[in-house]
Amino acid sequence: MSASTHATRSAPQPLVVSSRLKTISMVFAFLGLASFVALLFMNKERAWHAYLTGYFYFTSLALGGMFFAAIQHLSKAGWSVNIRRLSESMASFLPVAFVGGVILLIGAPTLYLWLDKGAVAADHLLQHKSGYLNMTFFVIRLVAFFGIWIFFWNKIIGLSVKQDETGEEKITSKLTAFSVAFAPFFAITYSFFSIDLLMSLEPHWFSTMFGVYAFAGLFQSTLAFLVLLVIYCMKKGVLTGYVDENHLHDLGKFLFAFTVFWAYIAYSQFMLIWYANLPEETVFFIHRMHGGWLWVSASLIVFKFIVPFLALLPQRAKRNPNHLASVAVLILIMQYVDFYWLVYPNLDSHHVVFSIFEVLVWLGFGGAFLMTTFRFLSKNAIIPRKDPRQAESNHHHVVY
Repeated sequence: MSASTHATRSAPQPLVVSSRLKTISMVFAFLGLASFVALLFMNKERAWHAYLTGYFYFTSLALGGMFFAAIQHLSKAGWSVNIRRLSESMASFLPVAFVGGVILLIGAPTLYLWLDKGAVAADHLLQHKSGYLNMTFFVIRLVAFFGIWIFFWNKIIGLSVKQDETGEEKITSKLTAFSVAFAPFFAITYSFFSIDLLMSLEPHWFSTMFGVYAFAGLFQSTLAFLVLLVIYCMKKGVLTGYVDENHLHDLGKFLFAFTVFWAYIAYSQFMLIWYANLPEETVFFIHRMHGGWLWVSASLIVFKFIVPFLALLPQRAKRNPNHLASVAVLILIMQYVDFYWLVYPNLDSHHVVFSIFEVLVWLGFGGAFLMTTFRFLSKNAIIPRKDPRQAESNHHHVVY
């Protein structure tokens, strides 16, 4: 970092969010809510499928933000200190996601075949799975998942913010301990969360890799959103002297790596199931290989893997904010397509059902997510002010 950059470094302050951005977020949230209510009257099944897609998308982003913060603490990373607060802001959506999960329970009988008593009574396999797939245990698991997540959110994010005020170095050790504890809980709970909300939409189908597949998409999209958030704050000037192209380069490398990881897991899941050729397993892909769904499947290969892979391959691409932002936007769009691809064939496996209502419901969740994220950043310093490893982040250089 140059001497001039050091000279322009000012004390980190909360982000001043423009009234325009606040208005856009609120408008998105309102339009999403209004569209969901309207769709309930027009087509209840479609409304709840749209709700589930948007809900799972932004809940995953919130969990991804907390996971990113946790792995920085448990690995004792120094380079990422100056961008960690931005990932912490994403996790502030979790209390809203809990409320959204309670609302989802209302629509669960519309979404999940295993909550239809008549269908269960006529299906031996559903009867066999009823010990796990039942409303009571479903509610218990959902509450338990959010109880665990919000507990760690309070501890990890709360302690990080507290260190801004007290400067206690022992807080760093506590953050490492809580992050180490959070990692296995996150792996288990998010895997079951994805199984409960997405995989059980087709209760006859199962995949032991589904939780890993969901995680791969979660972290790829989390990194993409974090890239956009970092670039936005850099352009606002609030990260001057703290974050530069070296930090973007590392985020770009992470994004590249998890683009490859997502493709590896997606291919492994498909190849193992297709090669085994068991009807109860291949039914998932058969629904997605006919009619319009074939083109949706192909778009994931091209635009969620091939294009980002090639676009992020050059070193300079990871240091160019505009280029990196374009790739991040594409990945976030394709993450929605991925969840749409997982959810909507269960509504209609023969035709692709899509309209402005799906977009608006998704934007509604996006508006709520942006409101909580920017509210957090407007209340807390955008940089962890007294983290003992901040000097390493201030002088971060990428040499490879």
